[in-house]
Amino acid sequence: MTEYLDVIMFAALMAAILLGFPVAFSIAGTAILFAYLGWLLGVMDITLLGALGQRAFGLISNEVLIAIPLFVLMGAILEKSRIAEELLDTMGRLFGQLKGGLGISVVLVGALLAASTGIVGATVVAMGMIALPAMLRAGYDPRVASGIVCTAGTLGQIIPPSTLLIILADVMSNAYQQAQYEQGKFSVEALSVGQFFAAALIPGLVLVVLYLLYILARGFLRPQDMPAAPAEMARPSRGQVLGAVVPPILLIFAVLGAILGGIATPTEAASVGAIGALLMAGLRAGGPARIIMLGAAALILLGILSGLHPVRLQRSDLSTTDFAAGIFYALLTALGAIAILMALRSGLKKRVLHEAVTSTTTMTAMIFATILAAGMFSLVFIGLGGEERVAHILGDMPGGPTGALLFCMLLIFVLGFFLDFVEISVIVLPLVTPTLILMGHDPVWLGILIAINLQTSFLTPPFGFSLFYLRGAAPSEITTRHIYQGVIPFIGLQAVGVLLVWLVPSLATWLPSAIF
Repeated sequence: MTEYLDVIMFAALMAAILLGFPVAFSIAGTAILFAYLGWLLGVMDITLLGALGQRAFGLISNEVLIAIPLFVLMGAILEKSRIAEELLDTMGRLFGQLKGGLGISVVLVGALLAASTGIVGATVVAMGMIALPAMLRAGYDPRVASGIVCTAGTLGQIIPPSTLLIILADVMSNAYQQAQYEQGKFSVEALSVGQFFAAALIPGLVLVVLYLLYILARGFLRPQDMPAAPAEMARPSRGQVLGAVVPPILLIFAVLGAILGGIATPTEAASVGAIGALLMAGLRAGGPARIIMLGAAALILLGILSGLHPVRLQRSDLSTTDFAAGIFYALLTALGAIAILMALRSGLKKRVLHEAVTSTTTMTAMIFATILAAGMFSLVFIGLGGEERVAHILGDMPGGPTGALLFCMLLIFVLGFFLDFVEISVIVLPLVTPTLILMGHDPVWLGILIAINLQTSFLTPPFGFSLFYLRGAAPSEITTRHIYQGVIPFIGLQAVGVLLVWLVPSLATWLPSAIF
């Protein structure tokens, strides 16, 4: 029995999570229990636990993961300031007169929110409270409406910036380095978050196109399921459309453009996104519009000019031009700081920032506690011989590297019925991805395949998070059965997305290879 202690340990963890115990404590508790059990039975060296401090320090000092709370804060501010609601309302009135038009607007808004917030729960709840009642009033089939809202919300996991992609980039980079060490390479290459953001962009847009094609086809074949909105629904003016769409698009370009253009690291770009969201929220909260707009323009100008003409004021040979530029940059910085302070003041008055910071702290603590506990779990699992067992199972899989990858993708898909993406990413992936990379699979392409697969976990009953989010926000006439039935076609479209990236790897590999 002792030779299967690693398998029993994994099964015990699944049981603890399914019984409803807090995830981080389940992971850490299972690891400690089996570490001492393995020590008592003589199958594990307990001194391995001495590496826990180093692992914890490595997590806390990981600059890549600092981007997580910043991106979460950006999304939380946009959600609490009701910018998402305005966007949904405007797009719904713009496309509502088409058959399936409300569904199209929900998917497009989901894509925009995914690229500007990256938070699935906030997007699904906002659309469930605003778009879903409008779709039902227009005569949409409850199953179709529920499926569209749930699925559009999950785009936040695959379209960058995304918390999933940041965690996945860190896991895949570690796996890639481990694979290189095992190949005898000691001058190893690392993978960046920017590479995964670039790699996920085209597959994410492909999924959006698949959703839109399905909605258009169903609207044409079964118009009774997705009729046009009532004629009395007022179409928005051009100014209303621009006012709702332009700010999120500018924020997207500022964040993704800085990362993909090599101007800023993901962490720096995340801080830019958080400041941009704060300024937008300050305007929405009734702050002094002229000061905030002037400060925002000053910060944009500062970023452009300092990139084109950097100044080092501490240099002894400073020219008059550089000195004048430095003073001008300082004035721009002062204007930006005043705008930020005004936005902060307005956000605090309306309690937008209080709610956003509370939400950010809660989510960040959950993610980091899970990652920290998973590091303990993987250490004990390796000590019990689990890593060798996984490598042996994958190596003996029929079909070679393709068979091993197919097995892992099916395993991740099944685990997605019961586990959250964070748990799968930090518990399962470190065990299987080094072996898959050693088998010859491209780590970036592999990461995007896994990302689309993990995105599906938000839709799969019984524990799909999007299903729970919508169940809590949906009107009373929407039943759980409606939601479960509605997501089935979109789970099939997710599978098509995985298949397309599998058959056409350049969908995931072309953009990062062209940029980096």
